[in-house]
Amino acid sequence: MTESDTRTIPGYTLSRTLGRGNTSLVRLAVDREGEQVALKIPHEETLGNQEAAERFGNEVRLTLQFRHPHVVRGYAGTAFGPGAFLAIRYYPDGALNEQLARIPGRTLPIKGGLRILADLASALAYLHHLGAVHQDLKTHNVYVDGQGRAALGDLGNTYFVAQGGQVSGSPYYMAPEIYHGESSSAASDVYSLGILMYELLSGDRPYQGNSYEELMVSHMTRFPAPLTHLNPAVSRPLSRLAEQALAKRPGERPRADAIRRALLTDLGETPHDEVYEDSRVSQATQDKETGRTTTALMGRHGPSQPRSAPAEAKPEAQPEAQRGAGWNPFKRRK
Repeated sequence: MTESDTRTIPGYTLSRTLGRGNTSLVRLAVDREGEQVALKIPHEETLGNQEAAERFGNEVRLTLQFRHPHVVRGYAGTAFGPGAFLAIRYYPDGALNEQLARIPGRTLPIKGGLRILADLASALAYLHHLGAVHQDLKTHNVYVDGQGRAALGDLGNTYFVAQGGQVSGSPYYMAPEIYHGESSSAASDVYSLGILMYELLSGDRPYQGNSYEELMVSHMTRFPAPLTHLNPAVSRPLSRLAEQALAKRPGERPRADAIRRALLTDLGETPHDEVYEDSRVSQATQDKETGRTTTALMGRHGPSQPRSAPAEAKPEAQPEAQRGAGWNPFKRRK
């Protein structure tokens, strides 16, 4: 048992453990109003590592700052120090990768996949409108409620382009320019969305590999079959946008909002222009809305404290089928 397992957070009654990551523990809790929330509590070693601690602090600040129906809602948090934590909306079914693992063939009904993708495209369009880049769009960071509506979470690697930040990402979803060592951008987020379009609408990711190097070659040199060939229920216009989202050159990819519109059209809905509210949420406003205490600082265009660069781009630990094995195929070789 680690220190984060035994920590108490004032104002919350902690319950069972929901998940344990490399940097934090996630526990189910009940707040003062009797509502269930998910509490992210950083490990002691996270707090003792400056880069990891600042990345957690970044996630706290941005989660509390952003307000969009398809970005995971943050309620309260402390960005730094021994009492650091983040209270967010609780999703009983877990992250999307966990939900997919429970579905035979990992294939969603077509409308369910389109709806999730439309919500994620909406979230990305919002972040890009603010000048922010998520950098880590993947099923592990997507949460779906009981009505099938999705929200994008895990903002630790998110940064504002005007302020700059260190490149990060997950190899299954990383754009070719990230493998080249170039900066991430809205276009690299769109590339990750294109990967998800294939994954959710065809049942499999378009690029495979058993090592970091194999994945890099696949992303940089190969071209997937059109989505309509893999799933005839996908319209030709949407299939074409998915291919364009995976263009090797960032400038040839569509905007997230164009993909949102195409997805809504395939759902039989009329796309409308989205109106974005100011991302700033003042301390007084948030306390009035939620009745919760928030010690994180928020600003108009980004974190109000100097932001540390996100972690260097690192691969996921192992492909699902190989987890638990002694050899890590994603360890970068010099």
